[in-house]
Amino acid sequence: MTEPRASVVLSFLGSPRFSQALTETMIITAFTAGTLRALIGWPGYLAIVVGVVVLALASLRAQPERIEWRGTLPLSLIGLFSVMALSLAWSDYPVATLQGVGYALAFAVMGVYIALVRDAIQLVRSVGNVLRGFLAVGLGLEILSGLLLDAPIPFLNIAGNLAAGGPIQGLAGTRNALAFVAALAIITFWIEYRTRSVSRELAAYGLALAGLSLLFARSPVSWFVLAAVLAAGLILVIVRRQRPAARKRTLAALLVTALFGVAIGWVFRGRLVGLADAAIDVEARTSVWSTIQQLVEPRIVEGFGWLGPWRREIFPYAAIRDAFGDRPESALNAYVDTVLQIGLVGGLVLFGVLALAIARSWLVASQRKSTVYVWPALVLVLLVTTSVTESYLLSEYGLMLLVTSVMAASRNRSWRRLLTDLREQ
Repeated sequence: MTEPRASVVLSFLGSPRFSQALTETMIITAFTAGTLRALIGWPGYLAIVVGVVVLALASLRAQPERIEWRGTLPLSLIGLFSVMALSLAWSDYPVATLQGVGYALAFAVMGVYIALVRDAIQLVRSVGNVLRGFLAVGLGLEILSGLLLDAPIPFLNIAGNLAAGGPIQGLAGTRNALAFVAALAIITFWIEYRTRSVSRELAAYGLALAGLSLLFARSPVSWFVLAAVLAAGLILVIVRRQRPAARKRTLAALLVTALFGVAIGWVFRGRLVGLADAAIDVEARTSVWSTIQQLVEPRIVEGFGWLGPWRREIFPYAAIRDAFGDRPESALNAYVDTVLQIGLVGGLVLFGVLALAIARSWLVASQRKSTVYVWPALVLVLLVTTSVTESYLLSEYGLMLLVTSVMAASRNRSWRRLLTDLREQ
């Protein structure tokens, strides 16, 4: 390649317009993973993932002057992926672990790229653009399947239950996944509206899409998750309106109140389960967790080795069934899944990642004037609460969102950058 041509290519790869297009392509790739695999299979999907990662690395290489690495990549996040990679040393399925680590790193690279090349408002706009299309297409397919054809679309896991009032799956594959995406969309569309990034009509359209998706998903756990996110949002509204001197005291008091609320919820968990009509769902989950506890006990410190999405032909995943004899696709709990794969060591590192990220993001959200800084804080709350009942956090869009949100929080509250700045003064 000649010098002028190489310069043109690098200029294109480093342009803001290319970065925006690649960011939205990454988000689409992560959120439509199940749909793409149903259409083109695992080989085709992996080719897309690899292609996107290569383009991301090339784009970063083309714009070094715009990328601020110092203090941006948290050590806790590096530690989590290091434990994943180190589990190769004791894994019972080393080839699968190597593949799983590579798969996780691919979505981590996507998250890193998005956090580095997009500022806060650009990030929210990109996620909002994708989620509007994702929910609209999903509801369109549900209308086609449930009302027009009155027949399921099996290869997309669409059951065609819209005429009966749900549950629907949309493009998410399951009702719980659709409820998660709808909750994320509500957060995103609300932030877009508050920052005047979109028109009032477009914001109302997006919120209507998300609300209908959440309503017809009929996920037994989504309302508890949404309640936690709404409570977090109200807390941030209260804290942001206070004087700086009073914010720390208010946050501490609200933290104690939240812990007390969690304790009360645990005491009355039976009634809450009955209220949500989730007894069958809870029974299935608790039976899976009980089986995992028995299997992982001899290897509780290190786990069986990182895998990410389960491969049910491999032990111990082949031996796990719920109370009704079905084979789950995950541990139905990101924290249990982490301990199963990389032990208590990995679980503690994940806890550190989440604790530091939440602390940083909430400090930033309470101190910065723009509402856009609330987005990472609420997304982390959504991920943490959803992870009690699902394992989305550990792969694909969940992992990408985790990395992006953690890096966004770290960029604004990095102790390493602060130390460097102090040394330079």
